[in-house]
Formats: sequence, C-alpha cells, structure tokens
Amino acid sequence: MRSETPVRFDEQREMWDIFRYEDVDRVLKDHDAFTARRTREDNEFSSDAENDTGMFQTMITADPPEHNRLRGFVDERFQPGSIREYQPRVEAVTEDVLDTLVGEEQFDFVDEFAIPFPVTVIAELLDIPAERRDQFKAWSDALIARPKNGTRMEIQQIQQERQQAQQEMRDYFGKLVAERRGGDGDDFITLAANAEELSREEKVGFCILLLLAGNITTTNLLTNAIWSLEEQGLTDTVRTGEIGRKQAIEEVLRYRSPVQSLTRIAIADIELNGKQIQAGDVVTLWLGAANRDPEVFDAPEEFRPERRPNRHMAFGMGVHFCLGAHLARMEADVAMQHLLERFDRLDANLSNLDPLYSLYGLKSLPCEVNRTAPPAE
Repeated sequence: MRSETPVRFDEQREMWDIFRYEDVDRVLKDHDAFTARRTREDNEFSSDAENDTGMFQTMITADPPEHNRLRGFVDERFQPGSIREYQPRVEAVTEDVLDTLVGEEQFDFVDEFAIPFPVTVIAELLDIPAERRDQFKAWSDALIARPKNGTRMEIQQIQQERQQAQQEMRDYFGKLVAERRGGDGDDFITLAANAEELSREEKVGFCILLLLAGNITTTNLLTNAIWSLEEQGLTDTVRTGEIGRKQAIEEVLRYRSPVQSLTRIAIADIELNGKQIQAGDVVTLWLGAANRDPEVFDAPEEFRPERRPNRHMAFGMGVHFCLGAHLARMEADVAMQHLLERFDRLDANLSNLDPLYSLYGLKSLPCEVNRTAPPAE
C-alpha cells in the first residue's frame, strides 16, 4: 500500500490511511489542517494508544497554542540535561529489578524485567509507591486494551474495564494532586500540583498520561530490543561494544516501533498525494510504514544497528514529538548496559511468539541466562 496506494480511504473503517514518510511527516507538522483533538465519539478504539487517557484534555490531544500551555510547565524537566540527572536513580532501579532474578537461570523477560523496570522508574519520578506497580500496570492495560475479535460482548467488557480504570486513576491522582499542592517536592505530581496555568483536571490528566506513556511504551521498547538483537544474533556484538547500544536502540525504534500509528482529524479540506481529504475526515498515520519507506531508508526491511543517519519517527514529529523520548532512550540504554553486564549469556526463545493487540510488542519472551562471575574480592 505504501508503494501503490500511499493515501488510501478505507470504506469499512471510514478513515484515511497514510503510509509514506513524507506524507506522515507533513500531516504531523501541519496543525492548520490537522488536529490532534479528540471527542468521545471519535474513533473509539483508535490505534493511537497514547491518546487514551480517556477523560481529560492533555498535551497529546491539544493543538498549539493550547498544547504549549499544557506542556510548557514540564518541558524543561524532560530535556537531555535534566534527564541525565535522573540516571543514577534509573541505574539503581535497574539493579534492584535485576536483583530479584538472582539465582534464576530462566525467566520471562517481559513479566520479570521489561514491565517492572519502567513502572518502577515512573513511580520514582511521580513519588508514588512502586509496590503498587501491579495496579499501575492493570490500569495502563485497561486504558489501551483493544478488541481481539470485535464482538459486541468483548467491546462492552473492554469499555467497562476502561471506565473503571479511568475512575480509579482519577480518584487516586486527584487525591495526590490535592495533597501536594503548595509542597516543595521535586516529583512530577508536586510540579503539576503547583502549576498555576493548569486546571485541576488538567493536572490529574498529566499524571495519568505520564504513568501510561511512561511505562507501556518503554516496556515494549525493551522487549523489542532483546527480540531484535536475539533474532539477528547481535546480542554479544552489542555486549562487546562492537555495535554501540545507543545506535542499536535507535534501530529498534525504527524497525519495531512500540507505537505503530497515530491519528489526526482534518480541520480543513486538503490535497495529499493526489487525494482530496475533507474537513472532518479521520486520518491514520502509519509510523511503522513510514519508518520502512525506501525513499528515506536504505534496505528498510533489514535490521541494521549501524544505520546512519536514522531519521525514524518512532517518537512522532513536530510539536507533538514525544515528551519522554529522552527518558525512554536513557532508560533503554541503562537497562541494556546492566542486563549485559549481569549476564554473559542471554538466549531468548523466539518460537511461538505471542504479539500484543495494542502497542507493538510481545506478551512474553522466555529467556535463559548465565550469570557473569562476580569480581574477585
């Protein structure tokens, strides 16, 4: 479809699909013609998972200049310089999670590392108890759940579970925002609580968005990294430094982006690649297809961690470029470093892979490991 119908209207879904890098880039950057805003009626099971905080306007679903107000109060805290200050805390979390695997020769990488690690990191940054990470994960899963079969009963069940998760998160973060207003803590809830430019609902929405986007996408980035390196036989090459970790992570982001698509709504009539899109039309932007566009990437179907330049759009483009991109990159780099230092062999079982039905990743990834011998006293 990228080569033959790069801009295509799907009659069944009643929306446009955009596949080429150039067109996706144009839509993401054209806020005069396409809006990120949503209503409850719009695209109920949108493929844009990060939009589904469900009840609040957030920076993800706002256009400039409203977007700038909702994001501006926290933007500096997610810049590379500030993110580097968090690295010691992230390293400590990594070691704590790895310590739970002491003595294990087999473990599920998803359940026992890729899930607890980013959930614990984001809990630290929000200053909420990491012991509740199972609850945080359950909330996140409910908010991004998608129907597998599309039956009415299944859809109703997903809707009920989503509404319950939304209400529980609203109550939980609403209480914390009220308690921390006027406080001098350096956590993100206190920062939001003291942001005079935000309403109470916007503060709660920010906390929900940070918890959701801050753990599930990173879980899948880590899982997809091990999956890709093991599939290509490159784990030891990264371990020895022959291929840099950061380069490998960037290629994972291109090759197996956790977020494969975003959604926009046209607010003006516009021609795109010879097709007439009307105001009010829903547009799905396929990041996964754009990240394998041969007009932009050489041998795009090949996993090449040495690829330079690597202008992937796994974190989006334009003003909505992912707020947590630098944090996710740092988390992945730290996690890979400590994993490969702890284990001198990490073999993933790539048979019978079970994909997720929401973001791009796996439900499980069994691994066998040998532990690196501890240094002599």
